[in-house]
Amino acid sequence: MADEKNDNVRQAALDYHRFPKPGKLEIRATKPLANGRDLARAYSPGVAEACIDIKSNPDLARDYTTRGNLVGVVTNGTAVLGLGNIGGLASKPVMEGKAVLFKKFANINCFDIELDEPDPERLADIVCALEPTFGAINLEDIKAPDCFIVEKICRERMNIPVFHDDQHGTAIVVGAAAVNALRLASKRFEDIKIVSTGGGAAGIACLNMLLKLGVKRENVWLCDIEGLVYQGREKDMTPQKADYAQGTSPATLADVIKDADMFLGLSGPGVLKADMVADMAADPIIFALANPNPEISPDEARAVAPGALIATGRSDFPNQVNNVLCFPFIFRGALDVGATDINDEMKIACVEGIAELARMTTSAEAAAAYRGETLTFGPDYLIPKPFDPRLMGVVATAVARAAMETGVATRPLEDIAAYKANLDGSVFKSAMIMRPVFEAARTAARAIVFAEGEDERVLRAAQAIMEETTDKPILIGRPEVIAARADRAGLKVKPGIDFQIVNPENDPRYRDYWGTYHDLMARRGVTPDLAKAVMRTNTTAIGAVMVQRGEADSLICGTFGQFLWHLNYVGQILGREDRHPVGALSMLILEDGPLFVADTQVHATPTPEQIAETVVGAARHVRRFGLTPNIALCSHSQFGNLDNDSGRRMRAALDLLDQETRDFCYEGEMPVDTALDPDLRDRIMPGSKLKGSANVLIFANTDAASAVRNILKMKADALEVGPILMGMGNQAHIVTPSITARGLLNMSALAGTPVDHYG
Repeated sequence: MADEKNDNVRQAALDYHRFPKPGKLEIRATKPLANGRDLARAYSPGVAEACIDIKSNPDLARDYTTRGNLVGVVTNGTAVLGLGNIGGLASKPVMEGKAVLFKKFANINCFDIELDEPDPERLADIVCALEPTFGAINLEDIKAPDCFIVEKICRERMNIPVFHDDQHGTAIVVGAAAVNALRLASKRFEDIKIVSTGGGAAGIACLNMLLKLGVKRENVWLCDIEGLVYQGREKDMTPQKADYAQGTSPATLADVIKDADMFLGLSGPGVLKADMVADMAADPIIFALANPNPEISPDEARAVAPGALIATGRSDFPNQVNNVLCFPFIFRGALDVGATDINDEMKIACVEGIAELARMTTSAEAAAAYRGETLTFGPDYLIPKPFDPRLMGVVATAVARAAMETGVATRPLEDIAAYKANLDGSVFKSAMIMRPVFEAARTAARAIVFAEGEDERVLRAAQAIMEETTDKPILIGRPEVIAARADRAGLKVKPGIDFQIVNPENDPRYRDYWGTYHDLMARRGVTPDLAKAVMRTNTTAIGAVMVQRGEADSLICGTFGQFLWHLNYVGQILGREDRHPVGALSMLILEDGPLFVADTQVHATPTPEQIAETVVGAARHVRRFGLTPNIALCSHSQFGNLDNDSGRRMRAALDLLDQETRDFCYEGEMPVDTALDPDLRDRIMPGSKLKGSANVLIFANTDAASAVRNILKMKADALEVGPILMGMGNQAHIVTPSITARGLLNMSALAGTPVDHYG
């Protein structure tokens, strides 16, 4: 059975690399190449202009080529993972994988370069000759001690960052884990005794990093396969090992492990025995990083030291020391300031950034990626997870700042805060477009009530609201359930202390709430008993009553249930003659910018009057994002060529809109392709009022609008902000069950800004 499982895993890995295209990389053009004009610019003769400018000013290579965002991943395949010296060709899947990680986590382009060159000095010569091609070099899987020679030569001769990730990436992540482990253990670097096994590149680099963080050299004991590294030992020695020689006589790991505060293993499986752990200091720190099997299993170590703080190199145990926490982001920061080197200060900034992030509240995105795991700072969460999207902004910014402060940045940033915001915007697709909304929301502190307060997404959104805005969340739900789920999610907020809770089962305002609801609904068939029942069981109605009574400024509901069910109670309680649901507007953030779609929810088949109201409301909301509305009324009919239902209603809506002077551009009726393709539209209707591509599509029924919304989300990877409920004066918004915690945060920012009655 085990053999069959292993065979299946092996085949799945091979299929991953083979299908649907061989390998993991391809090159895509970033410029159009559709006609002779494009060809003349991309190649001869137009390309010569860029060449001439770069010849006169080499710094312009960053402006005219990809060099400023291009890393070379270089290896000779002499120390590949646990496979050993397999050569350059066999190492290519690993190098392609490295390039994929650079792109995925930091949007850095890579070429993988595999070289058949075992001589370290000649290898260094080849790498140095590549400097015109790359903005930085990542050395990978080169055996020790050759890797030390190659990196030293390249750093001395090249004027771009050169970084051997097997050394320094591992060292940085180990450093971050050690910072947090010592914090939990209430110990200091300068006071601890460290015993390490493995004198290879990664092991030596980790020890060097720990010294930079404050460990005293005399407190470090290094062992390898021959035992203790001591002064005068000749067998299997390198200058790097000799730096850590202790004493003058042979000794074993068991001899030197006594009273050690920390074990650092980068050696092989089973090296550290349980009885050795028992001889260590109380609650020891054990980093058993050998792959695939650690020096000691966490269970075996904790059997003799229950309070041990343990990290491994495996993803199926807590605290995986994974270089991907480091290398994409240290290169991102270095490239963005044009660093000529990655120095110690930049590495330590990376250590501190990673360690700090682990101590922060876990992001909702990381929690979703690692569902079921405890992601709260503590013994099982010393370092963040690779899919925590905040790594880019936190780590790259710290690295860029350190580069500027130490004088290796050739292009210092003018505004480090703006830089971080841009990085966050590249990871959180909604960050940049939402910035004007968040800035407006910060001008007033508003109370936002969440109907489904027991939902973990709502809890995470509440945490983020208090961290990032001036708004005050109010959660409807059972206090004990909210507290338990907040604790399970590792949130720092204290329910009932940091935010208000409305308990539908037992709230002192219950009498007031059902009385208010009954007053509003008494002549619409709601008896006192029914009002009481609704105010005990219907959290959407409770939230709406709170807004009606002035106890909250806006309601957010809909994390479960059907939109129109929620809308019924919102309309009952908050609707009035001059405030009624106009339509639902969704913003879809696409690769080439935002596209707004309406009405996705409210009116199944809107009248011309309702369509006109939707157009006006959409225009006002689009401006909240700092954008100019360019609105197309969409139908299968094109500028009157069909006498169908949607065409007639759209034309009637246009007539209504034309009766007043409008301060925004709108046109119709037209199919979607005509709305989005200005060249096509100019051929069909040369005098069209719409200029350029439409950024708002208004449809004649919710089936069409909702279909477009969902197709863009599922097939174009569009990120939705919304739905925004227009017409309710920003007093209520009804989201959909697919919304994320960040989506709820975005909606709270929209709800936190007062707007006119079409809001």
